[in-house]
Amino acid sequence: MSRYLLINILTVIFPLLLTFENKIKFYKKLPALLLSILIVSSAYIIWDEIATIRGDWGFNPEYLTGIYFFNLPLEEIFFFITVPYSCVFILETVNLYIKERELKFNRFLFTGLGVMLAIAAVPFYSQYYTFTVMLFSAAFLIYTSLFSPKILRSSNYFISLGITYIPFLIVNYFLTAPPIVWYSDEAIWGGRFITIPYEDFFYSFSMISWWYYFYLLFKKKFAKT
Repeated sequence: MSRYLLINILTVIFPLLLTFENKIKFYKKLPALLLSILIVSSAYIIWDEIATIRGDWGFNPEYLTGIYFFNLPLEEIFFFITVPYSCVFILETVNLYIKERELKFNRFLFTGLGVMLAIAAVPFYSQYYTFTVMLFSAAFLIYTSLFSPKILRSSNYFISLGITYIPFLIVNYFLTAPPIVWYSDEAIWGGRFITIPYEDFFYSFSMISWWYYFYLLFKKKFAKT
């Protein structure tokens, strides 16, 4: 078994084992989760493919099965399934055990933060990874603050997002330390937290936030029907 595949399995095994647990009943939320994965993961996989072709990052064949879909290894495709499964499971677990509180919401604060992030990305337009993750993060903040602020009012959204950074640090360390995933110096700032590029924090924020957004959107729709 490849090391990257093993990381995927370890990432998702606990949520999988508890999918049919009586309290959380996560299996009932799977339709909403699958639609969220279909929309968000598909967009990020397309970007992943483009970035791989461009040479922004790549994958060390020593830690892979050798099975590829176009230019992406099988393990990378699995990443966009196992990670959202686990992240949404964290959200549902938080919802189960922590009472939701509606936070005070300042539209101008989040919109302004998103605009500032988009403007700050411009000087890095030639560093494709830096530029893209900052724009994706900005897009989430601007869109949700203007059109769907409920998620930004949710205390459990921020709690869940914060919790996801614990496995994020562990998984990303094991991906970037050998490295299983390498980054081009021309695509990133170059600074790292241990072995993790700083851009990965923006990447994680934007991707998980979009997974949460669409999951909660479809969960609400299914509840009505």
